[in-house]
Amino acid sequence: MQKYIIRRVLINIPVILLVATLVFFATSVLPGDYVLQRLTSNDSIENSTPAQREKHLADVRADLGLDDPVVIRYFKYMGNLARLDFGNSFANGDPALTPFRDGIPYTAQLGLMTLFVAIVTSIPIGILSAIRQDSWPDYVLRVFSILALAMPNFWVATMLLLYIVRWSLWEVPITTHPLLWEDPLASIRLFGIPAVAGGIASGAGIMRLLRSQMLEVLRQDYIRTAWAKGMRERVVITRHALKNAMIPVITSIGLTTAAIIGGNVVFESLFNIPGVGFKILDAIRARDIAVVQSFVIVIATFIVFVNLGIDLLYGLFDPRIQYS
Repeated sequence: MQKYIIRRVLINIPVILLVATLVFFATSVLPGDYVLQRLTSNDSIENSTPAQREKHLADVRADLGLDDPVVIRYFKYMGNLARLDFGNSFANGDPALTPFRDGIPYTAQLGLMTLFVAIVTSIPIGILSAIRQDSWPDYVLRVFSILALAMPNFWVATMLLLYIVRWSLWEVPITTHPLLWEDPLASIRLFGIPAVAGGIASGAGIMRLLRSQMLEVLRQDYIRTAWAKGMRERVVITRHALKNAMIPVITSIGLTTAAIIGGNVVFESLFNIPGVGFKILDAIRARDIAVVQSFVIVIATFIVFVNLGIDLLYGLFDPRIQYS
């Protein structure tokens, strides 16, 4: 397994470099830039002569390293990246990863809570729907999953928030955004709404996949043999059917994890949660390119290694899988 992990890590390095290249050139062609926005928001510069504005513009670009051609800036950027130097924020000169470090506790808590809701709701429901095929619980759960997939999760979160506020069920601390270890009850009141909305939407796809995989496995000969031996239903389902049905479901959970990170951008903006998604939107609006580039690279690296972790989990569910 060690050789397999090393080989996968070496394969992932070019993927990360490709992401870095794409995000560099994508941010280089964005309309407008940080310097222009900074000048237009400065009243003293607005009242200066055109020559003074041009000189100031050139000075700021030189200070930020934006006066070089794109190709030269690219090689400088890749060289710094090879030394794990993500550059500095244009706005305050702090390391570009500082906003990421500040926002990761909020994003991690929201992501873990969303993933927890998705798994806790999807796996039991998927199993129940499969073993009670074509019964009224199966029909109800299938309709529920279709509705959960059809309704946008941000709309569901908005409706939940409006319902809670309208009926004064509890106070949502949007202005203070406490973390779980700071104020558990207040944190659940805030993070619970987007976690439930996102978790149900993400879990609906996992549930439908698990149901179809369980139905396929339950028709196999070895399952019929287990029933013929008089094994209890719980043993047949959990020990024999579920383990074999979980292989594609694990892949779906890995993809769901990556989707949750992207979906948190909407939830963090909607609920004023200062997470990674909230901060990357601020950086995009300000054209703070160094911060945007660092965020995208770190998130892409996380997703790549989540996929590696998912591949390693296959061996736990299917001993026939060998890593070589």
